[in-house]
Amino acid sequence: MRRLASAAAATLFAAGIVAAFHQPATAAAPTEDPAAGVSAEVFTAMQRDLGLNVDQAKARLRSDAKAARTEQTMRGSLGNRFGGAWVRPDGALAVAITDASQAAKVRAAGATPTVVSRSEASLNALKDTLDARTAPKSVTGWYVDVASNTVVVETVKGGEAAAKAFAGSSDAVRVTVVNEAPKTLYNFYGGDAYYIGGGRCSVGFAVSGGFVSAGHCGRTGQAVSGSNQVAMGSFAGSSFPGNDYSWVRTNSSWVGKGSVNQYNGYAVAVKGSSAAAVGASVCRSGSTTGWRCGTIQSKNQSIQYAEGTVSGMTRTNACAEPGDSGGSWISGNQAQGVTSGGSGNCSSGGTTYFQPVGEILSAYGLSLTTS
Repeated sequence: MRRLASAAAATLFAAGIVAAFHQPATAAAPTEDPAAGVSAEVFTAMQRDLGLNVDQAKARLRSDAKAARTEQTMRGSLGNRFGGAWVRPDGALAVAITDASQAAKVRAAGATPTVVSRSEASLNALKDTLDARTAPKSVTGWYVDVASNTVVVETVKGGEAAAKAFAGSSDAVRVTVVNEAPKTLYNFYGGDAYYIGGGRCSVGFAVSGGFVSAGHCGRTGQAVSGSNQVAMGSFAGSSFPGNDYSWVRTNSSWVGKGSVNQYNGYAVAVKGSSAAAVGASVCRSGSTTGWRCGTIQSKNQSIQYAEGTVSGMTRTNACAEPGDSGGSWISGNQAQGVTSGGSGNCSSGGTTYFQPVGEILSAYGLSLTTS
């Protein structure tokens, strides 16, 4: 379970904002092997993003841990003669020094010495002077680059002159052009609110490239905004009636998390999408009534809405209200579906139906985001 930090007989579509989630900090148990106890998901990601198999990934983790220890040792023993350290593409640790007489010490530590003209401390001091200046809007950032022994100022194309004026005349500062300016990213979780024009629905589950929700929430191509009213993306697909499912393709400002908001300060991790049996317990999350639970009463039910018949629904005795539409249904840690509609409310009780998530994933060829 993850902790949360500061941040109707017809279809349930109407007018709830949830803050961002943060994982609790936990102390790692000491181990002699940095690769021991690392989750399979880490190795999968390293294979995907770094092109490493499991054995190579473990070797990289061990090498990186050794490099970190050596860097700390060198920083302490070299003092102001330390120019920084970095892991080279071949995996070796390079240590920059301003005094060539210290090369033997670096080699003895298992690293490769590189003689430079500026210490890490002087580069950090130069960077601090830039921090105290007001940067032009064209400048996207600046940082100490120990590998080039300079401070780098980044700017978008066309802003080079302003960036050079900001950087000053020191030959220790260089200006580079980047393709685009950075922007903040927003997380979203199952059950979070999102907005479609003047209406509000709830996120079902994060999937590859976006999230799934209810079809009646919006038409294909219709724009949506997130719980904070920031542009989020648009419906890449929507089916209603007949079915009641959709998927929203999110823009690069948003990151979907494989968890469901419980609206109590915590989130439940999603581990898969195995369908629960009739009679099993099930809980749902939605931006109007939060976290509610009940049991599955039947499957493959057809429902006659005013807009038309929807089939293949799962019936539950958990309540829901307008605005909860599209929200997550989960049994234990297994995703079940997205809220469609129902009758009653969360004051007097009611019946609520959800569209099974497996059908949605299959219809659009999506992969569920798990945690």
